[in-house]
Amino acid sequence: MTKTSNETIQFSSYQKLIIFMLAVAQFSVLLDFMVIAPLGDLLIKSLSLKPAQFGIAVSAYAFSAGISGLLIAGFADRYDRKKLLLFFYAGFILGTLCCAIASSYIYLVAARIVTGLFGGVISSIAMAIIADIFPLQQRGRVMGYLQLGFSASQVLGIPLSLLIANLWGWQYPFVLVSAIGLIGLIMIATRLQPLQQHLHIQQTRSPLLHLKHALSIGRYHIGYIATALMSIGGFMMMPFSSSFAVNNLHVTQTQLPGLFMASGITTLVVMPLIGKLSDKMDKFKLFTLASILMMAIVVIYTNLGPTPFWIVVALNMLMMSSIMSRMIPSSALTSAIPEPQDRGAYMSVTASLQQIAGGIAAAVAGIIVTQKDKLQPLEHYNIVGYMMVVITVFCIYLVHRINKMIIEKNTNTQKANKPSVYPA
Repeated sequence: MTKTSNETIQFSSYQKLIIFMLAVAQFSVLLDFMVIAPLGDLLIKSLSLKPAQFGIAVSAYAFSAGISGLLIAGFADRYDRKKLLLFFYAGFILGTLCCAIASSYIYLVAARIVTGLFGGVISSIAMAIIADIFPLQQRGRVMGYLQLGFSASQVLGIPLSLLIANLWGWQYPFVLVSAIGLIGLIMIATRLQPLQQHLHIQQTRSPLLHLKHALSIGRYHIGYIATALMSIGGFMMMPFSSSFAVNNLHVTQTQLPGLFMASGITTLVVMPLIGKLSDKMDKFKLFTLASILMMAIVVIYTNLGPTPFWIVVALNMLMMSSIMSRMIPSSALTSAIPEPQDRGAYMSVTASLQQIAGGIAAAVAGIIVTQKDKLQPLEHYNIVGYMMVVITVFCIYLVHRINKMIIEKNTNTQKANKPSVYPA
């Protein structure tokens, strides 16, 4: 039976297993990356860091992840994606363990670099796997389920990590991440089937030329730029989120876990709904609506002073829901840009640009945001919010162009594959 554009294509049992395994991997990588922000106030105070130094600690992961993505982009379509995922996931776990045993700020930065070299590539490999296995009509829901890793990291991972950090020290949340990562590694090694379909498409170019090819295709450029700009907006606010909440909004350290848990529960409920909605309505319209909501909340939030805790919680719930709601349709659209033989390289380049752009954004935010001493409010955080709004407007324009490009591509493919008329 021919599916119409409004019909839902159901997942097979193996597809569900793949979603679960990738979600676990995504959860561990996101928790490792995201826990830096809620631990930010503890790190700044325990290591007597300046905002610029903390920005460097966050940027170290992002820059190394970006460099790693570019280095493997030319090779990404030449290997079984399962083996590639296992190699980099194992390296990520090792890097996270190095963070756990870091004894100083310098060693922490070095460990974050190692973690970024491996962890920053995992999302691009996962995206290539998704594009290989799931048709576009299913990817909105897949993205929604994968984003549950983000929600789960807020509902379970971050509050638990903060509790562990308050009891034993900021190093121990990284032990938790390593343990979760090991579970995910074993699952992938034993249950994921080899992914070699892309190897059947003959590759005549060397890895370097393959990377050059992926960088030279004009229609890919808009996806690269859109991904980088969306990363800049998110990274600019993220590093100082806990410090702003504690020092400006007067949220206590004991209230922080509840703040992150409330935001996580909201996204945990919203993300699957947004994923399903993304497969049923125009993805660009959904992205635009979420972006407008996000811009309004960001302006309000970054200009707040001491605020009742329930208002801080409500605004964070709305803000995180809108941020994640724009990521699902935009990720689904950008995943449809590359050709099958270029997916690995394209996803690696986009992940690399995402990380590098995020590293620049975190470093720039560290320069913009100032603090007279570690007990005083942060200053100029609202400027970061205004910059995020301007960047988001550009993102809406770019995603509009991507949407038009995908529509044209699908129309041309349908015309080319139009079946001949056979006698009954």
